[in-house]
Amino acid sequence: MLTKRIIPCLDIKDGRTVKGVNFVNIRDAGDPVELGSLYARQGADELVFLDISATNEERKTFASLVKDIARHINIPFTVGGGISSVADVAPLLEAGADKVSINSAAVRNPQLIDDLSRAFGAQCIVLAIDARKIDNQWTVHTHGGKIATDKKLLSWAKEGQERGAGEILFTSMDHDGTKEGFAIDPLSKLNAMLDIPVIASGGAGLKEHFIDAFVLGKADAALAASIFHFGQVKIPELKTYLKERNIAMRA
Repeated sequence: MLTKRIIPCLDIKDGRTVKGVNFVNIRDAGDPVELGSLYARQGADELVFLDISATNEERKTFASLVKDIARHINIPFTVGGGISSVADVAPLLEAGADKVSINSAAVRNPQLIDDLSRAFGAQCIVLAIDARKIDNQWTVHTHGGKIATDKKLLSWAKEGQERGAGEILFTSMDHDGTKEGFAIDPLSKLNAMLDIPVIASGGAGLKEHFIDAFVLGKADAALAASIFHFGQVKIPELKTYLKERNIAMRA
């Protein structure tokens, strides 16, 4: 049986970890390297570091920060933000990242997924999709959730898989930061349709929400931020809770 993963996410702005609600109302949550190191020691399976202002500020994710992260943690981690070409990725992997996350640039140029997968392998490429329900359809957004596109969640995820993405990171903008639970219906549809792992993101507030994501949503991994950053749920307690309820977790 494939084990499920718990993945803390660290959104980074101006060198600090931040967190908002529905992609707005951002507040400081601490030093990203210190938090990442803490989560690694607590038993997180992977980490995701997203430079959330890189795309809007038209700059690249800092390889120096990635190098600093790699020096302090010993678990796999993904980095994203401002990645728009093959040339952007090599320095990040060389600095110690295990995977890269692409979002806005892939929507603008879907061929980027093919190019990155061919250059570095599908296992390194995470297609992040931020979506919000509009007129009863899950609509893909870019630029940190600021711009609605004509792409729909399910068809875009399917195309991403076909082009060579190794994982889908689906964030429900409607649920982000609300702590009211993950978006289970689209999550379950994604997992029924795709052959690659799907990471649930947006809405974790209680330990029970992770059960829903894994059992009802069939997610391969669950990502959360607020509840870890502000101490509402501790990773060791969460993993023990899930194991006690017969969810196969990594050691």
